[in-house]
Amino acid sequence: MLSETFKVRFYETDALKHVSNTVLAGWFEAAREPVFRYFTPEMDLHNWPLILASYKIDFLRQIYFGHEVEIRTGIQRIGNSSFDVLQQVWQQGEKAAEGVTTLVHFDYRQQKSQPIPPHIGEQLQALLIPHQ
Repeated sequence: MLSETFKVRFYETDALKHVSNTVLAGWFEAAREPVFRYFTPEMDLHNWPLILASYKIDFLRQIYFGHEVEIRTGIQRIGNSSFDVLQQVWQQGEKAAEGVTTLVHFDYRQQKSQPIPPHIGEQLQALLIPHQ
């Protein structure tokens, strides 16, 4: 799995004194950047090749200000034109949340999905997480 560490910022906390549930979607998207670069190494927004089809986040425990979080990113499933990214939030050695995002290789001009190129499929395969 890929790993990225984020500092929990004060403004990401809520009235209950823990990280707001809305923050995790942003952390997950930021931590997917290496996967995005498989499809567009220059992060060319004029020729963006992906579209988000769905995401789901399960909150397993509270996340607090004052301790960094580690976002772990791997690939759960690879299809013909879509793939699922599994991501986890870890804080102080405990898994605090887990999410799955489905992304589709997409042609915005034609407004339709297209097959994942073989060379990119190989890169995704390297991050494939065995079923647990």
